[in-house]
Amino acid sequence: MKSFAYILISCLLFVSCSKEIQTQLSKEVLNEQYTNLKGELVSFRTILSKHKGKQIVIDVWASWCRDCIVGLPELRTLQAKKPDAVYLFLSADKNLDTWKRTIKKHNIVGEHYFMRNGTKGLLGKFVDIDWIPRYMIVDSDGNIELFEAIEVDDPLIRDTLK
Repeated sequence: MKSFAYILISCLLFVSCSKEIQTQLSKEVLNEQYTNLKGELVSFRTILSKHKGKQIVIDVWASWCRDCIVGLPELRTLQAKKPDAVYLFLSADKNLDTWKRTIKKHNIVGEHYFMRNGTKGLLGKFVDIDWIPRYMIVDSDGNIELFEAIEVDDPLIRDTLK
């Protein structure tokens, strides 16, 4: 009987402590400001709204992230297979010049924004970014369709992109 009670309590704790996956970004996250390649501040809401009606692949990355750089050839393959998606790169770099040099050096094609607070910003906290690269997909209505993938060749990415 004691073991049954222990198992029941453990299950209840697990269920009550598990984090609910969000499908809608909060108003605060949408209002967070990022820096574009021209040095202008742009809200995340504005970035997403200009692609309304399309699927958006979000890649949270940084120039110092080995896994991010190693995954670029596979990302190019995905872009070739799914050219109708928008590829949005959010950098967690600490330095704007390094960020820009890395984009150019590796010819990273897509839209680029610098997250001024990195993964500790509002988006990072909202979706609990604990590892990069981090891939998410936003559907054509602006909902988070794929919450988390850490490898670009994750089958969930290909299955989610229509």
